[in-house]
Amino acid sequence: MKRLILASALVGCIMGASAQDLIERPTFGDNWQLGLDGGITTPLKGHSFFGNMRPTVGLHLGKQLTPLFGLGIEGVAGINTSTVNGGRSSKTAFDDTYLGAYGTFNLTNAFCGFRCEPRPFTIDAVVGIGWMHDYVSYGSDHSNIGAKAGLNFNFAVTDHFGISLKPSVLWNVTGNGTGHDDQGLDLKRANFNLTVGLNYNFGPGFECVNCPDNSAELSELNGRVNALRAEVDGRDAALAAADAKNAELTAALAAANAKPAKVIKENNLESVRYVFFKIGSSVITADQQPNIEMIAAYLNNHPKASVQVRGYASADGPADVNERLAKARAESVKNALIKRYKIDPKRINAEGEGIGHMFSEESWNRVSICTLDAD
Repeated sequence: MKRLILASALVGCIMGASAQDLIERPTFGDNWQLGLDGGITTPLKGHSFFGNMRPTVGLHLGKQLTPLFGLGIEGVAGINTSTVNGGRSSKTAFDDTYLGAYGTFNLTNAFCGFRCEPRPFTIDAVVGIGWMHDYVSYGSDHSNIGAKAGLNFNFAVTDHFGISLKPSVLWNVTGNGTGHDDQGLDLKRANFNLTVGLNYNFGPGFECVNCPDNSAELSELNGRVNALRAEVDGRDAALAAADAKNAELTAALAAANAKPAKVIKENNLESVRYVFFKIGSSVITADQQPNIEMIAAYLNNHPKASVQVRGYASADGPADVNERLAKARAESVKNALIKRYKIDPKRINAEGEGIGHMFSEESWNRVSICTLDAD
């Protein structure tokens, strides 16, 4: 059974390997990306789109976990240009900042399939959440929760350098300090960002291990698995047949033991017990030990009683072998009574009677018949 399981597992591995190329998993230090972002940001709705446009800069650090999913963190700052349109300047060089975490989903690999060769162009969907802070020249600054959604259009320049075009929308989810205190994704509290990222990629990416053609080996292993299965099925059938035969013999033995022995008055017979043996054997098996114990108990309870042990063999095999086997079976019962139950040998008369014909079931004639005499 163990060989069958191992062979089946190996066949499964070969089938999986031959069905498609294996994606090699990188280590923790692989597939990191460090990038510098620069571009513009402007309110999306409710304000002048171009009149309020200002520069923005940022940094991001990310890791591609699988060919589909990645995680990262980023920091973005809007440059202070509020005085350009006659507005009041903020107290810092920045009008606002955003620090958040994001996740990416590679749409190209999802819809076009993973390709072993690096793609020169991919598209990522990006979602994120983080902390926003507005710097104002009057009153107190505002801190809010921000939510981000966008796309990354990635162009590979070399194996390690790349450029990304990143349109995105950043919402002020909590709305504090904007005059809109309701929470949610309201476009009146959202900025449109368009940045260009200069990226450096660490690690080899996701490489493929091409599997050789193992069809011949697979066919051979399938044959071995089928042969082992047939062998196991044959053993199971033989075991079931043996169990059924054992159950039949056990039931027959129980019926024989339950049937009261005929008492021969002239011999003062109290009872008869049978000890059955396997073919060609004179060894008392575990299931026959209770009969030996019953004989010993009777002799212990009746100190004057004796036992006549007559050994028999079935007609199977040569006659001279059966003669010796019949005697050995009688002696086996006698020795068990003496050695295990300390019965006086003088109270035991054991003799071999050769081939027995007491029972129509031939296997039952492999027996020692023990006649207890109370005297």
